Amino acid sequence: MHTTPLYRQLANHYLNAIRSGTLKTGERFPSIRLMMEKHAVSLSTAVQVCRELEDYGVLEARPRSGNYIRQPDTLPKPTPITPPTPLDTGVYVGIHEQVSSVLKASQRATIKVNFASAYCAPELYPLKILQDHMIKALRQNHHLLGAPGSTCGNLALRNILARRALTAKTNLAAERIVITNGATEAINLALRAVTHPGDTVAVESPTFYGLLQTLESLNLRVLEVPATAHSGINLFALEQVLRGPERIQALIVIPNLQNPLGSIMPDVNKARLVQLCAEHDTVLIEDDTYGDLVDTEQPLSTLKHWDRADNLIYCASLNKTLAPGMRLGWISAGKWHDRVEMLKHTQSRGCEALSQLAVSAFMKTPSYERYLRRLRKILTQQRQQMSTAITRYFPEGTRVTNPQGGTLLWVELPRHHSSMVLFHEALKVGIQISPGDIFSNAKRFNHFVRIGCGAPYSPRIDEAMATLGQLLKHQN
Repeated sequence: MHTTPLYRQLANHYLNAIRSGTLKTGERFPSIRLMMEKHAVSLSTAVQVCRELEDYGVLEARPRSGNYIRQPDTLPKPTPITPPTPLDTGVYVGIHEQVSSVLKASQRATIKVNFASAYCAPELYPLKILQDHMIKALRQNHHLLGAPGSTCGNLALRNILARRALTAKTNLAAERIVITNGATEAINLALRAVTHPGDTVAVESPTFYGLLQTLESLNLRVLEVPATAHSGINLFALEQVLRGPERIQALIVIPNLQNPLGSIMPDVNKARLVQLCAEHDTVLIEDDTYGDLVDTEQPLSTLKHWDRADNLIYCASLNKTLAPGMRLGWISAGKWHDRVEMLKHTQSRGCEALSQLAVSAFMKTPSYERYLRRLRKILTQQRQQMSTAITRYFPEGTRVTNPQGGTLLWVELPRHHSSMVLFHEALKVGIQISPGDIFSNAKRFNHFVRIGCGAPYSPRIDEAMATLGQLLKHQN
């Protein structure tokens, strides 16, 4: 009896055909429909076969043309992270209770080393510079703290954000930007503007657990669409969902450095995704929180760049890149701007002005870009060190992503290991991790772990990684 999942058996079958030369570089790969007929498998199994081959770097999807064999030697090191079971496309089981139990357990514990955080260590942020700008702002305006802020936020900051968006080939009108309390409020406003309780919203799977909590709090149904660490959301699966009987009101994606996968969508996929949502009248909500942490000097394009139908709401944040304590994000809602502005006024009024003045004063100087370049370089080193530690200490068969930026690694443990058991055992010794169960409504990632790499590698971190490895070995 086979213990290897069917999709992986088929993926290995095609890998052998590619290695032997039966399938050659440049040739068209069998279609999803043909695989379903030839191997008598379901749609989700056929899709996962393609995802597995994409992760191994031997398959590429060409819009409206199909999948083609590609030369793996020309690709980055593959990161074969795949979910173990077929996707349930209509799950709504109450993720909030599960996430809350994990967060509450962490709050009650004495944490010595925190691998659950997506933030950088405080010493990596330009705190002294921001403090100096705050003091200067207070000196220049003695009444600053005594006046309410504008609902939409400081116009100087919004102008800076609009100008910076141009480098990512994105046109945002400063007057149509609303400053928010982080990206969480921005996405909350976007959802409240375009949905009603009971509507269905599609998300990537896995996705950030906070988003699942937000959707549940708004009484929205969640439909999960498979995503891969290689190229993000699976467009074939998404198209099948959009063509299905259930109306998809909105789709939320993180195209650049997705949380937790760390994936970056290729430009052709971004363009096709925007087009698909426009064709099916599904509002596309883009979360670009991590875009400035991508390793490349040239900014990656946003989904907004491809939006021709004004069908996209753009959300972003400075929480991960500049100052978590300031909780500054923003939303550009396009044709929904007036509704978002009123919702913002109703929900929380304007954000406080002091932090906006300090951030705008720093962001308009060349020092800001120098700071970002330095931060990216440090994070690259920290991810490499953490990845090496995982290879050294975790059980044989563990697999880890290789994201091109950011602070996160998505780790697949051998199948018989439980990330939730590891979470509770690690808490007992003061180590916090993010178990894979909280990143999906379905039980599909129970042997996955998200590891944060935001702190400089140290003997204490190395000891904690070794301890996690020992705890995993005790699960055998």
